Amino acid sequence: MNILERYHAMEYGPAPEARNEADAWLAARDFGKALFIGGDWKAASGGKTFDTSEPSSGKLLARVSDANASDIDAAVSAAAKALPKWSASSGYQRAKVLYAIGRAMQRHQRLFAVLETIDNGKPIRESRDIDVPLAIRHFLHHAGWAQALDRDFPGHKGVGVVGQIIPWNFPLLMLAWKIAPALAVGCTVVLKPAEFTPLTSILFAEICERAGVPKGVVNIVQGGPEAGAAIVNHPGIQKIAFTGSSEVGKIIRKATAGSGKKLSLELGGKSAFIVFEDADLDSAVEGLVDGIWFNQGQVCCAGSRLLVQEGIADALIAKVKTRMSRLRVGSPLDKNTDIGPLVDLTQLDRVKGLIAEGARQGAVCWQPDAALPSSGYYHLPTLATGVSPANILAQEEVFGPVLATMTFRNTEEAIELANNTRYGLAASVWSENVNLALHVAPQLKAGVVWINGTNMFDAACGFGGYRESGFGREGGREGMFEYLSAKLPLGPVIKPATSSAQPVEQADGVGIDRTAKLFIGGKQVRPDGNYSLAVATAKGKLAGEVGLGSRKDIRDAVSAARACKTWPEATAYNRSQVLYYLAENLSGRASEFAARLTELTGANAKAARDEVELSIERLFLYAGLADKFEGRVHQPPARAVTLALHEPVGVVGIVAPDNQPLLGFISLVAPALAMGNTVVAVPSERYPLLATDLYQVIEYSDVPAGAINIVTGRSAELAGVLAKHDDVDGLWLFADAETCAKAEADSIGNLKRVWSGNGRGLDWGSEEAAGDALLRRAIEVKNVWVPYGD
Repeated sequence: MNILERYHAMEYGPAPEARNEADAWLAARDFGKALFIGGDWKAASGGKTFDTSEPSSGKLLARVSDANASDIDAAVSAAAKALPKWSASSGYQRAKVLYAIGRAMQRHQRLFAVLETIDNGKPIRESRDIDVPLAIRHFLHHAGWAQALDRDFPGHKGVGVVGQIIPWNFPLLMLAWKIAPALAVGCTVVLKPAEFTPLTSILFAEICERAGVPKGVVNIVQGGPEAGAAIVNHPGIQKIAFTGSSEVGKIIRKATAGSGKKLSLELGGKSAFIVFEDADLDSAVEGLVDGIWFNQGQVCCAGSRLLVQEGIADALIAKVKTRMSRLRVGSPLDKNTDIGPLVDLTQLDRVKGLIAEGARQGAVCWQPDAALPSSGYYHLPTLATGVSPANILAQEEVFGPVLATMTFRNTEEAIELANNTRYGLAASVWSENVNLALHVAPQLKAGVVWINGTNMFDAACGFGGYRESGFGREGGREGMFEYLSAKLPLGPVIKPATSSAQPVEQADGVGIDRTAKLFIGGKQVRPDGNYSLAVATAKGKLAGEVGLGSRKDIRDAVSAARACKTWPEATAYNRSQVLYYLAENLSGRASEFAARLTELTGANAKAARDEVELSIERLFLYAGLADKFEGRVHQPPARAVTLALHEPVGVVGIVAPDNQPLLGFISLVAPALAMGNTVVAVPSERYPLLATDLYQVIEYSDVPAGAINIVTGRSAELAGVLAKHDDVDGLWLFADAETCAKAEADSIGNLKRVWSGNGRGLDWGSEEAAGDALLRRAIEVKNVWVPYGD
């Protein structure tokens, strides 16, 4: 046998990672006291424990303290006690602590990696080369943010005590994503790891002790659903950060409705992996292996939907099958293993059930001819072809090593198929034509897009989703804002509108009767129900009547807003010109609007003129910022640049307040329009004529039909309709506390982004109620990764 023949005859031998240090750590640890609260190790007050087992064998690793509501209360109290001193510490002091954590993790990174693999089942190569180094990177990166906080985020401070709940698929990395930015801005933390994977969080708590983290700043409580619910519902927590399933995310959104808690959700996904006919197929196949079989497919952004152009489909599928047949399934501690076990038997059964249902619905499921280990929760990599867009394998998050394949004919169809999901977390685009790739990326409804690559992450670059993949961002500048708050100038408490119609005295004199209609799709239209609402002057006289909008009118307005493509597709410069023109035309009728303000609100002439002038100034502000509030270019430590693009949220519902009715209306509508959103606005219920008087101004200011739609009526009723409408992407409302809470709870249908005043108005004339603070709410940040080099 010659050398070449020997080379081809070689087989992989076992290359096991030593686990003796991890086993020694496990043997020396008292897991009955695994709650890290106020700097001390404690047993659960109820005495309960839960088991954590090794996925590769099913063998018990440890019995871990199971926290209850009393333990969570103790952790929150410890965090609250530590908060004043920690938040008052200098950025440099916090930076030193974060740096110390990162350096201590570096010294123990092999122990972290082995524990992660033993507890989760992921191959040691992944935990050693990806998870642990990236977790360390987050702490070192955010040490810099801590010291730069005052310079880069003026007027902001940490939100307070933060409750954080993380999943089992990336236990240490998710911990780092959550804790690092929170500590950087001066927050204190109560974090609950997943029951399946508690071990590295316990080691991390030991690191915090060694790194000089002040007692109570980091509290880590092991537990199950009871502990998670106690964190979500605890009144002493000011923010909830959750990573997990969309179903649980919706429960949390509903539970926190009306609480005033800040909320960020990083949820499920069904990411598209799009391969165009000019792609390098061999590179695409390797990217696909990383995209779907990384961590056994237990990844929220897994490229689980392969969309391939028809002309190359057969060739690519053949290459994929060949590559799948060479994937090594086995012990996760073996350095040659590609696919380890799933995390638990329940997860294995779920994956099997979804595959069986997908096959029943017409998919052809193929697996390589390979043996599985005799013990453990292993599943072969699976390729599903002949998948229809409605098949369960194309729509539901399997969270396992399963790839669903579909074909497309042209670019438009590829984009349509990619967006045919309720999720919107990530996508990959493969093409040797960078012009094509950068044409497609902005049209994908996903928070992260990788071009000719996949699963690229960095602490400097934001990560997060659209739609039911949640809201908020992890990492980068965007991620810092999730743990910061800026003091907005609160206005008066908003009282609920009276339900019974108030009698309005007929005005003196005889004029031509005029009832203001609704403004939908660029036209003035009668309300569907043909009812009207009387509007009184400050003196109780009849000022006029407006249409009483209903659910059907909101439906029509949302349809018109969704159909308006010219406004979101217009350049920022074009949008700025229209807003300038709108301000110009409002200025020409300033005296008329000032008189209307005085008539309706009773404001004196000077106050009315000032509100009109400030409204015009506000339009000018957002016209000027339309082409200046731009994205950024990040330079991660890789041969890639990341384009953090600002994109409109989509259709934004706005429920405007009664206080400063003209200025409040314009202060909300203008930033939404400036960023390219289309708007369905409900004006002040008490003073709607100020909005209906704008119809003509809008009509002759070149605003495209459908860009702004105005539905007058009962604010609480219409807010509820907007909240429940799944084609509304965002909702801003300033109404009474009960209406705000109900709208937040009702928004879970599509997890729309909701900004409410929680029953308070704002001082719309203040500088803090204008500018970047509102523009940030009007955008999604999409991070597009563009690699370069050979």
